[in-house]
Amino acid sequence: MMTKFILEGTIENKLPMEKYMRNRYSFVGVKAPIRREQSKEIIQKSKEVSLDQLFTWIEELYSRHEREYQNVAIDMCEANIKRLSWNELEKYSQFISKKAWWDTVDAWRKIYGLYIKKNPKEKEKVFDFFFGHEDFWMRRVAITLQLMEKGQTDLDLLTKAIMFDLTTDEFFIQKAIGWSLRQYGKINEKWVVTFTEEVELTPFAKKEALKLIK
Repeated sequence: MMTKFILEGTIENKLPMEKYMRNRYSFVGVKAPIRREQSKEIIQKSKEVSLDQLFTWIEELYSRHEREYQNVAIDMCEANIKRLSWNELEKYSQFISKKAWWDTVDAWRKIYGLYIKKNPKEKEKVFDFFFGHEDFWMRRVAITLQLMEKGQTDLDLLTKAIMFDLTTDEFFIQKAIGWSLRQYGKINEKWVVTFTEEVELTPFAKKEALKLIK
């Protein structure tokens, strides 16, 4: 069935989408809402196949040239999140580093965020898997892992992730530090303000962190 699955886009969408992603990837030219509509049937079908078959499908989608197929692969994984154990998700983590850019990395982060929300006792294990990784994209996941946790945010883990990359000269790491602090600041401004006063963040990360705090 996977071999018959083809997305249909337009040249009018393709060129601006490629430009937005700095021409790093080719695109079919189908925007997210239409992509989800076109992939609805195959994603629904993915819930009925074995976990081994599911992995094969996602691997096949990831091997395709156009960027939207990686998006469909991640959508497919998210649709099956309730039946995936950590063993499966650890195996899926290999895709984070493949064709890595902020769009897919952050979409994968959501998958792991949903997992720890469903399995809070495994949060530290998931965090430790990404923490200190040699690939900075994996460390970005460690920093932003708890974006959806709100009041359940483990501040020790958040602090640990930030401190490890405090002075890392990588835009997407510093952006992640600011983003994670800004998100937590929505429920605890005082803690974030104090943190930014006591920890010497880069000017960029600090500005990002305090963007919503007057």
